[in-house]
Amino acid sequence: MLRLARKFQYVRAFSSAAMPAPEINPSIMYCGLFIDNEWRKSISGKTFNTINPSTGDCIAEVQEAGCEDVDAAVSAAKKAFKLGSTWRTMNASDRGVLLNRLADLMERDRTYLASLETLDNGKPYAVAYNVDLPGCISTLRYYAGWADKNHGKVIPMDGNYFAYTRHEPVGVCGQIIPWNFPLLMMSWKIAPALATGNTIILKPAEQTPLTALYIAQLTKEAGFPNGVVNVLPGFGSTGAALVSHKDVDKIAFTGSTEVGQLVQRDAAMSNLKRTSLELGGKSPNIILKDADMNYAVETSHFALFFNMGQCCCAGSRTFVEDDIYDEFVEKSMIRAKKRTVGNPFDMSIEQGPQIDEEQFKKILSMIESGKEQGAKLVAGGEVVGDKGYFIEPTVFADVQDDMTIAKDEIFGPVQQILKFSELDEVIERANKTDYGLAAGIFTKNIDKANHLIQGIRAGTVWVNTYNAFGVQVPFGGFKMSGHGREMGEYGLEAYTEVKSVITKINQKNS
Repeated sequence: MLRLARKFQYVRAFSSAAMPAPEINPSIMYCGLFIDNEWRKSISGKTFNTINPSTGDCIAEVQEAGCEDVDAAVSAAKKAFKLGSTWRTMNASDRGVLLNRLADLMERDRTYLASLETLDNGKPYAVAYNVDLPGCISTLRYYAGWADKNHGKVIPMDGNYFAYTRHEPVGVCGQIIPWNFPLLMMSWKIAPALATGNTIILKPAEQTPLTALYIAQLTKEAGFPNGVVNVLPGFGSTGAALVSHKDVDKIAFTGSTEVGQLVQRDAAMSNLKRTSLELGGKSPNIILKDADMNYAVETSHFALFFNMGQCCCAGSRTFVEDDIYDEFVEKSMIRAKKRTVGNPFDMSIEQGPQIDEEQFKKILSMIESGKEQGAKLVAGGEVVGDKGYFIEPTVFADVQDDMTIAKDEIFGPVQQILKFSELDEVIERANKTDYGLAAGIFTKNIDKANHLIQGIRAGTVWVNTYNAFGVQVPFGGFKMSGHGREMGEYGLEAYTEVKSVITKINQKNS
């Protein structure tokens, strides 16, 4: 994953010769509900269209899961989790074999999956092939290795007792993923859950259901037993039915803070089911005057504009020390104007469309609010082309903390650059937000870096880098950016219950 982390930062430098050509029109194989290892139509007969964000045209008609379909999926998952079932009695190491087999199948179909992701999501094919797919495969393989190593402990309890702990699976897990990284978020969710022996009902975002449905078929091909993995495309009502279902033991949700609050509330009001939430962010990216200027400009550009700015951890508040502020703004403006925008299947393109019309209009309205509230627009701000949802890379200077663009998550290609003078000042300003997902620091001074690291309240702090992810390292937020951690050994905790077992014995000998 270190290799992947380096690639993650330099997407624009990929050689098109290093990857196969995309499938410009990948065939759409699966549009149904995947329940109990079978493809079904929705009981209500409802369907919805998934849209190509590059054109606004319909790609395919997908079955829409309703409450009765959720009931059926939960019933299948509950049966698969029943004591004595094939899944529950399977060797832990064999669960790892299945996860590795799924990873093998994703490697086999990597070109098709990357092409399908580009079609349905709009991200550049170069990114889907070189970042998202390797990240998915690495995640599955990492947790495959954990499957037979997530064990409890023998505890030297006082008295004549034999005490130990068991790490048991939580049970039936509802998993709701967002549209910005459909394949990656599915892998982040299903890998630790399956490694620890849970069963799953996954709801992909309505904007991007196609790759999740294809992966569902791959889980069947890999040999996962009936009912272990279920995938239900649908809208918010589908997710709400999953969250409130009394036979679901856990919900994992990635998405907006607003929806996350509803998930937490409804999970509590149903059966007090466990939740893990990875929510929104307004992450500070702090540039000190001793930083390598050109590197800081380029990496800060990547921190914001990667994935069309559609990243929960995007470095969306760029704080620059006053001595270098004007130079940083000038170079950031030049870099943004060079960013290539267009057809995501074109290997030379850095930026594709925004996900849909709703998000497109929201971003444009935020740009207008920045101009109206006095921020200085130095690059972009306009629509690109007359088809699809393309927006110019946009840079605002002279941004103040009380402006809407500095407070609210834009989730688009809009960089806001703010000025600061003192370390303690920027710590206070960086923390003056409801969010706490990530932060970046650029400096050559280790003492200043450590002071900022300890002062900033965020789940991840990157120093002289940004968006460096590794499956071995946990990711999650402080405050209203959520709770719980995904990835790494910490990611197993959300999917296990700790059971203490205490047995009376005649005599204990140490």
